[in-house]
Amino acid sequence: MVGKRHLRALRAVYEALSGREVRWALTGSLSFALQGAPVEPDDIDIQTDREGAYEIQRALHEHVTRRVEFSSSAAGGIRSHFGELRIGGVRVEVMGDVQKRLPDGSWEAPVALERHTRRVEVEGMSVPVLALEYEAAAYRRLGRLDTARMLEEMLEKENRERGEGRHG
Repeated sequence: MVGKRHLRALRAVYEALSGREVRWALTGSLSFALQGAPVEPDDIDIQTDREGAYEIQRALHEHVTRRVEFSSSAAGGIRSHFGELRIGGVRVEVMGDVQKRLPDGSWEAPVALERHTRRVEVEGMSVPVLALEYEAAAYRRLGRLDTARMLEEMLEKENRERGEGRHG
């Protein structure tokens, strides 16, 4: 269930980015909830490319609480051009050119958003989200197995229901 505060903050992001040349997609709990997962969003996570991170910062400059800069988390095994916003009390994290650490210690190429993005309709907005199949694999690689399993179970249930609908 997505609350009104999150929807208002999402609308502010959506409207600020409409008409701008920014490739972006929601990820994390809000993306999951908009795609039907039984989760309560705690913040808004946006994935974009390097240029998009800085453009989002410009578009929503009055909400910036942490300026976008290159950031690496050794413990988390992830690096990106990272910044934070606060819109109507909701934390919005912006991550550009996200890379995950590979088992050999090197870094994977930045995520190709266009290959993994789909759209969901919410309150008259066509919002880009990362596909749950991609998210499940990404969370598994990061070792966040509970989230990966929850997404995989959700996808399996959807596949079963689609299969039953075709044959029923």
